[in-house]
Amino acid sequence: MERYLSTREACRILGIANRTIRRWIKEGRIRAVNVNGRWRIPESEVKRILGQPVSEVQPPRLARVVIYARVSGSSQRAELDNQVEALKKYAEERGWSIVGVVRDIASGINEDRRGLWRLVEMAKRREFDALLVAYRDRLTRFGFRYLEELFKSHGVKVEVAFQETPRDYYQELVEDMIEIVASFASKMYGKRSHKYKKVVEAVEQAVKDP
Repeated sequence: MERYLSTREACRILGIANRTIRRWIKEGRIRAVNVNGRWRIPESEVKRILGQPVSEVQPPRLARVVIYARVSGSSQRAELDNQVEALKKYAEERGWSIVGVVRDIASGINEDRRGLWRLVEMAKRREFDALLVAYRDRLTRFGFRYLEELFKSHGVKVEVAFQETPRDYYQELVEDMIEIVASFASKMYGKRSHKYKKVVEAVEQAVKDP
């Protein structure tokens, strides 16, 4: 479990004044957690500023966590709620502080998800320490490592709660595959062309066959 320092302790180690560290906190240059009205600095942040190696550990016990849940369609709202409840329990069991819940109803290959961009903006403002998702593909169908590195650059760890994807996500995979094929066919032939319709219809029929 990560150790948390008072601002006085952090200032002594870093060799800076108290007003300086408070300015850094305000500017987002150093991550801090407000505990009962007092700032506490993770030891890993002090090591980062000093240029010392920081081990890859689980989010600390006092971590501020944002839950992110996603489903592909509005017919899956019940599953969206199930994700949120499971993640709340996961965070509470570990003593993490839930500071937000963000939901998206959109494909996992959609880069313009409102909720996803909200998370990025929150990370830039250092509003949370860990992003909690049920499965890797809830965050994104492709390019998970790129997003993981993006959040890491803003001091946010992406935490995947569960490893095995439920069987009922098969339909989402099918829909995403059709969307990918449709996107490429549109660029190659144009949406109004006969070839575009033929390719998309062929894929739709193929996935329907046993």
